[in-house]
Order: sequence, then C-alpha cells, then structure tokens
Amino acid sequence: MITQRSFFPFSKRMIVPLALTLLVVLIYPLVFSFWVSLHEYSLTALEDVRFIGLQNYIGLRHNPSFWNALRNTVVFVFGAVFLETVLGFGLALLLHRPTLRFRNFFRSILLTPMFITPIAVGLMFRFLLNQQLGVLPYLLDQIGIQVDWFGPQLALFSIILIDVWQWTPFMLLLFLAGLESLPASPFEAARVDGASWFFTLRKVTLPLMKPVILVALIIRGLDAFKVFEYIYAITRGGPGDSTETILYYIYKVAFRFFRMGEAAAMAYVLIALTLFLVFILYRIMSADEGA
Repeated sequence: MITQRSFFPFSKRMIVPLALTLLVVLIYPLVFSFWVSLHEYSLTALEDVRFIGLQNYIGLRHNPSFWNALRNTVVFVFGAVFLETVLGFGLALLLHRPTLRFRNFFRSILLTPMFITPIAVGLMFRFLLNQQLGVLPYLLDQIGIQVDWFGPQLALFSIILIDVWQWTPFMLLLFLAGLESLPASPFEAARVDGASWFFTLRKVTLPLMKPVILVALIIRGLDAFKVFEYIYAITRGGPGDSTETILYYIYKVAFRFFRMGEAAAMAYVLIALTLFLVFILYRIMSADEGA
C-alpha cells in the first residue's frame, strides 16, 4: 500500500525525467525551428547557413503561393466546420429523442467514420470518386450526370465533403454529451407553458448548449487547420494549386524544395493564426459566461 509520505518522494523523483522529456520532445523542437526560421537554411547547403533575421517572414508578404494556400485553408476550415456543426447538431437532436427506436444502433453506426485514419479515408475516396474508376461517377453517369469531383471547380469542395463525412461524428459525439448533461427543469417548464419544439430549441436548447458548441468549434477548427492527409493522398495540391493547403505547402517547401528556413517561418505564422483564433473564441466564451 502506497502511503502519502512514500508517494511524494516518488513523485519528486519523477519530476526530473518528465521535465527532461518535455524539454526534448516539445521545447527543443520549437526553439530550434524558430532558430531555423531566422536563417537561410537549406537541406542541400547545410554548410552555408546564414542568419537573415526576419527576412523569411517579410518575404511571405510577396509570396502568392503562400497566400493561395492560406486562402484555401481558411475556405476549407470554415466550410468543413460549418457543415460538421450543423449536421452534427441536427443528428444529435435526432438521436437524443427518447422515442427513437434503435438509438444505440444508429449511434454506433454514425460514429464509425471517425475511427478510420485520415490517410485511409483519403485513399478510399480517391478511388471512390475517381472519374475513370470511381463507383459514384459511374452511377451518376448512368442517369446522365457527369461530375469531375477532383476537377478545378470541385476539388476543394470534394475535400470538404470528405472531411465532413469523417468528422461530423466527432461533433455529434460532443453535442450528444452536451444534450444529455442539460438540466431537465427548463424543458419541463417550456412544455408546461405550451412552447413549440422550435421555440424550445431557439430559446432553451441553443443558449444552454452555447458553451459546448464553442468548445466543439475550437477543437474542430484547430484540427481542421492541420489538414494534410486528404491533400497528400488524393490531389497533392492539384489541379494546379486549387487544393493546396498551408500545411501541405509547408511540407512541399521544406521537403521538396529543401527551403527549411522559409518553411519554419510559415509554420510559425500558422501557429500565430491558430492562437489568434483560439483567443477570439475564448473571448467569446468569456463574454458569454460574464453575461
């Protein structure tokens, strides 16, 4: 049996290896990558590393590929997270109804996609939606509809739909947990007053669910900014650069063009943008709690 007296010396002995592990795994890569971002650092010329200050950051202002990748990422994040929030909340409302038969069965089926690795999902949809070999384009062609899902006009939208297919279950899970934790008294009062379902949803459910919705938006929005696997498995940023996201562009600059300093600078700009997004959503949550 571990007593309190014997536990604390043990915990103190664990602080040093844990701190060293944190230093090696987290802090050192951050410091080193920031150092790289301040240098002209190329994997093909490691003997010619030069300190250039903020030139890698300043150069991003005149880099159209960087801004195109950032624009594609923002469109992807807002489109995917919006659809996942709406669909996830709607499905959660449906599955939360006690009168629905086979609720647990439908829950288990709908949660399945989120347990598949994104690279496998990307490869699956790459063949499923392929214009020459895909099942869905073939079925649509039988009724006279020809759609190039990965053409210049629809490629980014198709990537958004793939993300929605996989991660709507995650939003559904969060919203279901939120709905089941709500107090019953406000809903009973609304039912006694004869409020309609829509009025109860708008005036009772949504205000009570607002903290859960904001947390879900933060978690899913931050994760969506890191989209890489779908792009790598399906389009490689094409056609042209219509699906090139910021993380894929950083990967391409670093490991195909070997410009590590420029890639590190872009990574820190991405960190700054995600922290700014977290700050905005946190302020919204704080203002809502204060009200």
